[in-house]
Amino acid sequence: MSNLLFDGPEWTFELLGKAHDAIEEIAIEELGLDVYPNQIEIISSEQMLDAYSAVGMPLMYQHWSYGKRFARDEALYRTGRQGLAYEIVINSNPCISYNMEENTMAMQTLVMAHAAFGHNHFFKNNYLFQQWTDAAGIHDYLAFAKNFVANCEERYGIDAVEEILDAAHALQSQGVFRYGRPPRPSKEELQAMQRQRDGYESQQSVLELWADNTLGKDRLEGSEEDGALSERRGKMNLPQENLLYFLEKHSPVLTSWQRELLRIVRYIAQYMYPQKQTKVMNEGCATFTHYYIINRLLEKDLISEGAYMEMMHSHTNVVLQPEYDDPRYGGLNPYALGFAMMQDIRRICEEPTDEDREWFPDIAGNPDWKGVMKDAWANYRDESFILQFLSPNLIRKFKLFMLSDDAKQANLVVSNIHNRQGYRNIRSALARSYDLAYLEPDIQVDDADLSGDRELKLTHAVRDGITLDPANRDEVLKHLRRLWGYDVSLTARNTETGARISHVSTAA
Repeated sequence: MSNLLFDGPEWTFELLGKAHDAIEEIAIEELGLDVYPNQIEIISSEQMLDAYSAVGMPLMYQHWSYGKRFARDEALYRTGRQGLAYEIVINSNPCISYNMEENTMAMQTLVMAHAAFGHNHFFKNNYLFQQWTDAAGIHDYLAFAKNFVANCEERYGIDAVEEILDAAHALQSQGVFRYGRPPRPSKEELQAMQRQRDGYESQQSVLELWADNTLGKDRLEGSEEDGALSERRGKMNLPQENLLYFLEKHSPVLTSWQRELLRIVRYIAQYMYPQKQTKVMNEGCATFTHYYIINRLLEKDLISEGAYMEMMHSHTNVVLQPEYDDPRYGGLNPYALGFAMMQDIRRICEEPTDEDREWFPDIAGNPDWKGVMKDAWANYRDESFILQFLSPNLIRKFKLFMLSDDAKQANLVVSNIHNRQGYRNIRSALARSYDLAYLEPDIQVDDADLSGDRELKLTHAVRDGITLDPANRDEVLKHLRRLWGYDVSLTARNTETGARISHVSTAA
């Protein structure tokens, strides 16, 4: 009698249930994964495109940019120039996985192992998601956001709402806390926020609050003293890296409902931020998990060799790393790098070489490779994970080396090769390329004299001489001025010397 979970390409909900239970037994009992309860939904290609356009969220407020993204992706998909993901998984409790209805039963099995258990475990256990996201509350918040935006459109008009959302979206990369949480609101502030959300005091502006605010009394005559500047910056918690948070709290012109829109955009941006920091690890965890599970299913005679070959064909495509001269090359494939590093960690634990023992004395030969892997998944993000676990073996396998591009020299220089110091330098440079604090512009609010000219003064810390694109910079400054209500200036300074590189302002 056959023990196969399924025989043939067609799926049914009964077969999906059988496959899920078999996958769960391996994931929980053998790998020791810790996951949220699963909610797996089968959706059409059009629903998948809709999920694409709404940044993968199950509920999302309406905005013209989502419709534009849907139209673009649909046109590419219908003309065969772009495929669709086999699944989308949501960082929530329960963990929601969207599987494409066009998938064969073999592919449904693969993506359940990948998303419903691999990604699910990573979302639940990685420290960034634990500290910065609320998996249990995201559905309720998205429902609130969708209804709040719709109510604002009905009350104030679509154009008025889109104007604020357009500006907030332009700033959402600068609308996150990277290093520390914001101060928790007091009970009175929470009650005020709830009244605003319920529709009360909707026209209240921060200008109305200044009558009883000490900021409104700190008017200084003549030149401003350093002590007064320091006091003002202290009251406003400056410098401030989260521009949307600062605007929400201190903009002189925004009404309560507009502040709530900023809060919605920055909340979702913050919710998505850990995913940007863990792309290699997250996909590596999920890919390693599905690879382990499908091999165990084959070993237990629960899937046929034909189904296994179909799964492995998809797996191979996912972890393909094109060469630098291949038309498909787009940098390091996070699936390829992440999966290779997970496999390498297991190899170092089970079959270490002398080189491994030298580079990884804490884990080389450790019989508990699953514990080592789960510890890494829980306590690192991409740059720290690569800096800690990228081995010389993988550097050779991926043929990594370093080039130095000095503008004063006519030719590129190979600065680091496969030797002891070269491995360390290559690993450090690669890790840095995944550090969002280094990749994204460091722009902070430096000062805003609410009792004076009210100009919002920003500072851009320029690293390695990399300045902002002038066209994009000027457009974003216009959005900032719309939200602030007064002139906005941006000063670019060299991070090493403090020297001013440029200064631009929205003032006429």
